[in-house]
Amino acid sequence: MPLLSVLDQSPIRAGATPADAVAETIELAKRADRLGYHRYWVAEHHSSDGLAGSVPEIMITRLANETRHLRVGSGGVMLPHYAPLKVAETFRMLETMYPGRIDLGIGRAPGSDQRTAQALAYVRGPIPIEYFPRQVQDLMDWMDGALEDDHPYRDVTAQPAGPSSPPVWLLGSSDQGAQVGAHFGTAFSFAHFITEGGEPIVEMYKRRFQPSKTLAEPLANIGVFVICAETEEEAKYHAAARDLWRVRLDQGHITPIPTPEEAMAYEYTEAERQRAAFHRRRNIVGTPEQVREKLDALLARYGVDEAMVVTITHDHAARLRSYELLAEVYDLAPQAEAAE
Repeated sequence: MPLLSVLDQSPIRAGATPADAVAETIELAKRADRLGYHRYWVAEHHSSDGLAGSVPEIMITRLANETRHLRVGSGGVMLPHYAPLKVAETFRMLETMYPGRIDLGIGRAPGSDQRTAQALAYVRGPIPIEYFPRQVQDLMDWMDGALEDDHPYRDVTAQPAGPSSPPVWLLGSSDQGAQVGAHFGTAFSFAHFITEGGEPIVEMYKRRFQPSKTLAEPLANIGVFVICAETEEEAKYHAAARDLWRVRLDQGHITPIPTPEEAMAYEYTEAERQRAAFHRRRNIVGTPEQVREKLDALLARYGVDEAMVVTITHDHAARLRSYELLAEVYDLAPQAEAAE
């Protein structure tokens, strides 16, 4: 039986507010905890009118406090924006407060446009992407309290120190993240919902994996976009909103999630229609039985046993219901009530 987890980008619905999106993330996490999902990761995006999750470490604190059974983590922290020591201290604090329940997912993408990335960097300027492997190495060493003897900051420790640290996951939608994860011996999460055809990339990660102090064997999962509903027609109805939102994103317009009615009335150009169809190929949309059949086949192709499920709909109730139906068709074990 595969593991089912949640990747939440905190989507902002048309007609709703960013505060609504944050509240809906908290509600969904509590529901996922009761339904028996394995992990709950929150994303990092900046200066976006469509996605509200800009500070995953703060969201993780709230979600870990609101839940009891889930592993809670970042999907992910965009490491080029930050000093590795600060990220290590943040996640060591989270591990201290919620031992054994925290995941640290890191990525190399900006999670924003380049102008916003410059604003995040402020005076010093963005860290060049070629420094990313060094950042990963420093982050892992500070997490484990084991900097190299010749490291210029070997006498600096990441506090609070403790006997355990969150596992590190490299997030990626190309072979670059897979290579870094394999080299440093981290777990790897491939974003199929962004880039299809990643089976050779996951296989390459497994083949090149070098054991580390924290992970002896390769560990991978995939992020998959899913909408599940009682009927195929209803699922496609809700998926239409994300189709239009994704086309607009390609055009540089990061808008709130449109209503299905707006999406279905939209007059696509031929180029936009082809673009929507291109993105739709990566999605799994349908009834619970249809979704399970397709998701099982996808996991088998990738050779992994965990799916990080991304679901975006304009109707929040439909989003909650999608995760409920998925849990039911996979016979997830319901858990006791989450914290109130």
